[in-house]
Amino acid sequence: MDWFFKFPHMNDEALRNLKKAIDEGFRGFTRAYGETIEGLFTPLQHFLIYAERFMTKTPWPIVTLIILAIAWVATRNLRIVAGCLATLLLIGYFDMWDDTMRTISMIFVCTVLSIAIGLPIGILMSRSDRVQKIVNPILDVMQTMPSFVYLIPVVMLLGIGKVPGLIAVVIYAIPPMIRLTNLGIRLVDRDVLEAADAFGADSRQKLFKVQLPLALPTIMAGINQTIMMALAMVVIASMIGVQGLGQPVLKAIANQYFTLGIFNGLAIVGIAIIFDRVSQAYGHRLQKHREIVHG
Repeated sequence: MDWFFKFPHMNDEALRNLKKAIDEGFRGFTRAYGETIEGLFTPLQHFLIYAERFMTKTPWPIVTLIILAIAWVATRNLRIVAGCLATLLLIGYFDMWDDTMRTISMIFVCTVLSIAIGLPIGILMSRSDRVQKIVNPILDVMQTMPSFVYLIPVVMLLGIGKVPGLIAVVIYAIPPMIRLTNLGIRLVDRDVLEAADAFGADSRQKLFKVQLPLALPTIMAGINQTIMMALAMVVIASMIGVQGLGQPVLKAIANQYFTLGIFNGLAIVGIAIIFDRVSQAYGHRLQKHREIVHG
């Protein structure tokens, strides 16, 4: 009756050999192709370095004005702009400016990369049910896999540094971008598509002039969620060398520095609120524009 109380499982030695074979196979792959794979990410590393240099080396008043200008153009809301200004001033006053700029540069690069990869995949999913059935389980794994697990293969392949952290953050944050792009395009009214067909629009014209503009508010929601998930990954990515607000939080956890952890954690919250309010307000403006134009 042992089988009734103890779940039957693979022989211990066989399981140990299986795990050992997988580990050795991945190590062999890393030794054979690690340098080649690392070379492929060199342009991404340069992009991240340039973004970080711009955010940290540019005088703080100019950076502040750029952020406020972006917030105003996106929202046309003085209260949101004033909130952004107050948040940035508090972050700078408590001496967290440089770390905040590094974090913002990381989130910016992650967002650009997520859009560049996620948007085409989402479009492809919206045009093919077969592709959707293949990609959805992969996205499920990406969203449910513990975030620490992403660090293991990335660090084995690329070592410690900014690029491995960036890749781990993108893997963790990209699923909402793909899902909501697919959803937004699929929810475009069929009557509108039939009208486009009646006017002789081909598939390319329907995509870029009808479907994507109408799906833009939903796509903006995907970008918003991608940014939020990237910010949530900042502290974990700091474990493999990603500089920014995550490293002081990690230091505070290791050394039980309560104030250091709270201050930097609140700075992350402040950045998240800025990104969230600006992107949501922009998506709301797009939604209102769609309602006015298309009734």
